[in-house]
Amino acid sequence: MDTLTIEELKKFIPGHTGWHISLFMPTQHQGPETEQNRIRFKNLLKEAEQRLLAKDIRTPDVSALLQPAQDLLERPGFWRHQSEGLAVFFSAESFDYYRLPIPFDELLVISDSFHIKPLLPLFTSDGHFYILALSQNQVRLLEGTRHAIDEISLENMPESMAEALQFERFIKDTQFHTGTSTARHGVRAGMFHGHDPSDEEKTRILRWFHRINDVLPNMLIGERSPLVLAGVEYLFPLYQQANDYYYLIEQGIPGNPEELKPEELHNRAWPIVEPYFRESQENAAARYFQKSSTEQTTTEVSQAVVAAHHGRVADLFVPLETQVWGKYEVDTNLVEIHQEKEPGDKDLLDLSAIQTILNGGEVYAVPTEQIPDQALLAAVFRY
Repeated sequence: MDTLTIEELKKFIPGHTGWHISLFMPTQHQGPETEQNRIRFKNLLKEAEQRLLAKDIRTPDVSALLQPAQDLLERPGFWRHQSEGLAVFFSAESFDYYRLPIPFDELLVISDSFHIKPLLPLFTSDGHFYILALSQNQVRLLEGTRHAIDEISLENMPESMAEALQFERFIKDTQFHTGTSTARHGVRAGMFHGHDPSDEEKTRILRWFHRINDVLPNMLIGERSPLVLAGVEYLFPLYQQANDYYYLIEQGIPGNPEELKPEELHNRAWPIVEPYFRESQENAAARYFQKSSTEQTTTEVSQAVVAAHHGRVADLFVPLETQVWGKYEVDTNLVEIHQEKEPGDKDLLDLSAIQTILNGGEVYAVPTEQIPDQALLAAVFRY
């Protein structure tokens, strides 16, 4: 699966010259239904072509713009290895795609900048989390949301303790509780079992965890999503010693993760992280109502847009299913709100949410009925 960090998100914020195409679609990730992924994508590209031609763009220019996306249709393996949703962004200057654990609604947006609001669940305090599964033979990182989970492809990560530290003697001397599956390195899947680790063993394991920690924070740079450990229970305090990721949750998933499919890990992790998300949202709502009679809150879209740009928004509630179209002039702090979308307009709710995230605030993308005071948005200011 593809990772999308806050740092990567930044490259989609500014608009450039020319048309920008943002495409979102749900995907099937197993069984014969995966063929529908390619068909759905092909139909969306046909729609994009028709809409671009309707804008009086020359046919050769339209073909050139769509060519990188068309090339994806010729990669059968790509369509058989999907997550819950596919997001594709392309313009004359760039082409990017992400297979993500979000069951997107089908959406095609052609504008002078990329449309990124459907990505908000990855960056809001509303259900996005990670699982780090640690075992003798594997290191697995999984990215999940409230609805789905998938594995992230790991680069430069030590796959096993044997690989990282040349543990041949340690493997031989340590007792194992053997599972039923076979690990990728030819050693039967298992977990340390039978005795508490010696000081020497703890030192070796800690060295391995430091190797993992050297890689992981760089993969999650800018992230504020909770991380849950899965592994033999006595490994948890050892990993916490090596950990530099601030949002590691103390409670983990005990047992041998090699024996658990991603869906099983998701089922065990969600009860751990769900109270975290619920408490965070409830606390933000309480802060809003506590300060609602002061100038430290607003339900005015124009005020929220300006405050978010200047880093003043600490908490922001926005509805995913609603758009407010308009323009924001940075130099003058002037906000225009339009009843209907006009040329050059942006979704001001989207804009305020993204700027809040980039400036370190918390965003809660929730159903409309969960917005405090039943407003279009609700913001709590830092000052």
